Formats: sequence, structure tokens, C-alpha cells
Amino acid sequence: MKSSDIVVGVLGGLAVGAVLGVLFAPDKGSATRRKIAQKGTDLKDKLQGNFNDFVDSIEDQYSSFASNTEDMIEKGKSNLERMSSEISK
Repeated sequence: MKSSDIVVGVLGGLAVGAVLGVLFAPDKGSATRRKIAQKGTDLKDKLQGNFNDFVDSIEDQYSSFASNTEDMIEKGKSNLERMSSEISK
């Protein structure tokens, strides 16, 4: 299972739990609506933060992959040059 699936599942569960908790709280309608709006804003901010963290993680992984690929290409070139110089001797 991918970690992104787990994150989405946990956040979805938190959102449902927060909404249900607010809906079953013994408050006036206006207070409940205000709480729901605040929870929605909090959830949006949390999701945006998690998405930004996810994007940063992907960027870091891509940079690492690109760097490793460049290193492997350079090693391959070096090995090829070494092998061709040994053959021409």
C-alpha cells in the first residue's frame, strides 16, 4: 500500500470524525456552523501543508535520482574509456 493512500485515508477519517463530533455537540446552530467552518479551514490548511510536504518529498527524490543517474553515467563512461584503452594496448 502506498504511503499517499494511507495519508489520504487518515486525513479523510479525521475529517469525518471532526464533522461528526461537531454535529453531535450540544451547541446552537450558529455555533455549530461556525465550528464546522473552522474545522473546514483547519482541514484545508492541514491538507495544503501535507500536499506541500508531499511535493517537496517528490522533488527531493527526483533530485536524488537525477544525481545518482548522473553519477552512474559518469562511472559507465569512465569504465568504457578504461576498457577501450585496455583493448587498444
